[in-house]
Amino acid sequence: MTRGAGDPRPHPRLHGVAGFSIDRVASAAGADPRILRLENLDTDIAPPAAAIAATRAALGDDDANSYLPFLGRDDLRAAAAAHVTRLSGVPYDPATQTVITAGGTEGLFNALLALIEPGDEVIVTDPTYAGMLQRVRLAGGVARFVPFVVHGGRWTLDLQRFRDAVTERTRVVFLMNPSIPSGAVLSRGDWGEVAQVCQHHGIWLLYNAAMERILYGGRRYVHPAGVAGLEDLTVTVGSVSKEYRMIGWRVGWVVGPQRAIDRIGLVSIYNVVTPVGITQPGAVAALTDPDGGGVAEAVARWERRRDTVQAELAGLPFVPCDGGWSLLVDTGRMGHDAAAASARLLERGMVAATPMTHWGRENAGQFVRIVFSNEPVERLRGLGERVRQAM
Repeated sequence: MTRGAGDPRPHPRLHGVAGFSIDRVASAAGADPRILRLENLDTDIAPPAAAIAATRAALGDDDANSYLPFLGRDDLRAAAAAHVTRLSGVPYDPATQTVITAGGTEGLFNALLALIEPGDEVIVTDPTYAGMLQRVRLAGGVARFVPFVVHGGRWTLDLQRFRDAVTERTRVVFLMNPSIPSGAVLSRGDWGEVAQVCQHHGIWLLYNAAMERILYGGRRYVHPAGVAGLEDLTVTVGSVSKEYRMIGWRVGWVVGPQRAIDRIGLVSIYNVVTPVGITQPGAVAALTDPDGGGVAEAVARWERRRDTVQAELAGLPFVPCDGGWSLLVDTGRMGHDAAAASARLLERGMVAATPMTHWGRENAGQFVRIVFSNEPVERLRGLGERVRQAM
């Protein structure tokens, strides 16, 4: 009998793929102004003024209302390549080593489709951003989890488990720094260990750089491509979404060795065809802003919010974060799994927070994520009382 279109069939690429839960929490929160919105990676800090002006001007520019060029505007490719070169110390050619994408997440997926084949293994952290983890699965890859562990009161990568995770099927190490959702930050020593593993086994490092300069406590910035052994193995995926507060622009870039970028460019053309035309000039303005796009000032404001949240949660089981926009509360130690805790926080504490149920293996089902980037300090005060009341 011929199997019809409506017959049940296995879908290996979708095995283990679940929804974010973020949108469900947001929908449940509705528009009630009393609810603290700590569930989604948004921010109320304005984008660079130069980016807004350039975007408005692009609305009347016929060249911005076009499919071409498929791999992104020349001036934006040049700005993105110069940005990554400045941060890493590695020279990148805009024409052969840079592709513009419709947001960083498209770049991550395109890179995975270009670098792995079905059944290949990809090392990810536990927990990790679900948008990374599920894209591994959608690309046909097999996720190999390496946990973050709490050492000295901070998240650190289990380097022994990292080394042990490598097999003959490993093709990519897929890391974000600072990491979503934990806010863990890798040290230069950690990157050195990553370099040894990647170089020894000939493995790509796919680096999600979306929040790379959102660092707290005076931590020094390290770009992995600038670490010995990783220059020729690192594919960097960045965007204007987080550091430049331009989430709605949907502009990202992929920068790396030409042999990888040639393949990623092909995937990019046949996946989304072209990045967003009317928002690319705004991205150029942000990356070339003489004042740095307000990144340093925004990081300082996010750090004050982080400090407020951590002070509010004092005495509760949470792990401090060293960068990024979020931290994790261990609600499992409070007697509730992540899904139940998220529901209680909303219903009893008027706090919208996302359960990490599908964001890892060992470090997932017992954690709730608190995002502090979208609420001012004044509203974050009192969070601890809300959490205690709910839990």
